[in-house]
Amino acid sequence: MEGHQVHSSKRVVREIGSNEPHFQHNGAIISDAWLGRFLTLLIGTIFSLLGMAAMTLTAGLPELRPPACQQEASCIQPHKWQLAFLFISLGLIAMGAGGIRPCNIAFGADQFDTNTKKGRAHLESFFNWWYFSFTIALVIALTGVVYVQTNISWLTGFAIPTACLAISIAIFLIGHHTYICKKPQGTVFVDMAKVITAAFRKREIKSGYEHSFYDPAEDLESEVRKLIKIKRFKCLDKAAVIVDPSELNEEGVPVNSWKLCSVQQVENLKCLVAIMPVWVTGVGCFVVMDQQSTFGVLQALQMDRSIGKHFMIPPGWMGISSMIALSIWIFLYEQIYIRMAKKLLKSDSRLTMHQRIIIGIIMSILCMIVAGIVEQKRRAMAIREKSFTSPLHVLVLLPQFALSGLTEAFAAVALMEFFTIQLPESMRSIAGAVFFLSLSIASYLSTLIVNTMHSITGEGGKTPWLGGHDLNNNKLDNFYFIVAAIGFVNLIYFMLVARKYVPFTKDVKLGGLRQMETSEESSS
Repeated sequence: MEGHQVHSSKRVVREIGSNEPHFQHNGAIISDAWLGRFLTLLIGTIFSLLGMAAMTLTAGLPELRPPACQQEASCIQPHKWQLAFLFISLGLIAMGAGGIRPCNIAFGADQFDTNTKKGRAHLESFFNWWYFSFTIALVIALTGVVYVQTNISWLTGFAIPTACLAISIAIFLIGHHTYICKKPQGTVFVDMAKVITAAFRKREIKSGYEHSFYDPAEDLESEVRKLIKIKRFKCLDKAAVIVDPSELNEEGVPVNSWKLCSVQQVENLKCLVAIMPVWVTGVGCFVVMDQQSTFGVLQALQMDRSIGKHFMIPPGWMGISSMIALSIWIFLYEQIYIRMAKKLLKSDSRLTMHQRIIIGIIMSILCMIVAGIVEQKRRAMAIREKSFTSPLHVLVLLPQFALSGLTEAFAAVALMEFFTIQLPESMRSIAGAVFFLSLSIASYLSTLIVNTMHSITGEGGKTPWLGGHDLNNNKLDNFYFIVAAIGFVNLIYFMLVARKYVPFTKDVKLGGLRQMETSEESSS
């Protein structure tokens, strides 16, 4: 019965999880427009707690699940109300994640004063330590909690994370008097639609126009930091052009906000457009990470996993090695590298965002090359032995899993920091949603690549490179090399296109892209 529950629950989670990007954007909109990040986080965690509590009840109360199967062919199907209860609990968890994921990074970033160099350095450390704690929590969940669910009690396995979540909410509320809480400034998505509409209506205006821009004075009571006007994406500037004085009423406010927008609204949209080229690079890096969580585990299944005479390494544990590599690097970087370099060099030795993203892309390419070479060796030894399981030991996979973790440690953390810093404070929740959306898009893109390769290589009755239950009949190594080539294209794309949108300086202020451009313009 428990095995049946595991299989069903995982299948349902994947279906619900595919809708998480939708919930994430809703959470970002609700946070920025109405509730603020603190309340959105609190409500999101409460929703998650209710969902986890409901899931725990399904494991603890026999009435909420069908009876155990006596024989596999005569299993009693669950009642509709039992399925409804399960779906509601999963829905609550997904809704909670939609409130937590886009806001927790942004709310943490709000606690640092980015006007000071010390505050900006602490903010960079925050991103590293956030990813470190997030990874450690995953390691505990995938080892300790899964072990409890599998070997001790399904109910206890659900009760542990539920209790931990309840404790975290209590700790979160204890410190609420010390938090810096930004007031919601309204949804930026409506403003973006207005800018696009106004710019389209005024598309006939020549770029050399001599009209003035609608740029109202900054409200002294507003917490929103005014953005510097940049010269990129000039077509959007037309939305703020005052073509006719009648566009403003007697109070100096636009008569129709869908025909005339402020410079600030235009610059907000430019911020989002400016991060898109770098966002594409992030999706390319995450596609590589996705391969190790699927095909890397399949490789482990067909290798020698024995340690001694009585212990077999579970294939799922190989993914933990990626997390461990990520955690070790962050710890060494923050606690040893930076401190030692400051003492020896007497200067800030932090790697720039630009450097970390490039290193992450290179790590992703190396990961696929190493994985392809190992797969060639694994498959050749299995075919030579005429065995489903290759005599090659599973520990040989550690380098490729470690490189996958280092890809995440360099590229993912840098991209998270980039999105949060380059978007204005009023859009930080959107930055969190954009980051997690890139993970989801990478997963879908990975599936598309796999299906495409399966169809192309299987034409004409040929054995496809991918598919089936035996990797020995496939050519997974060729697929790895193709993904490595995609990674190389991603590197070229970043160097030629996306890198110009990433600040080169180590001390990046909020709106660093704008300050970089302003300095370039003045020097030219």
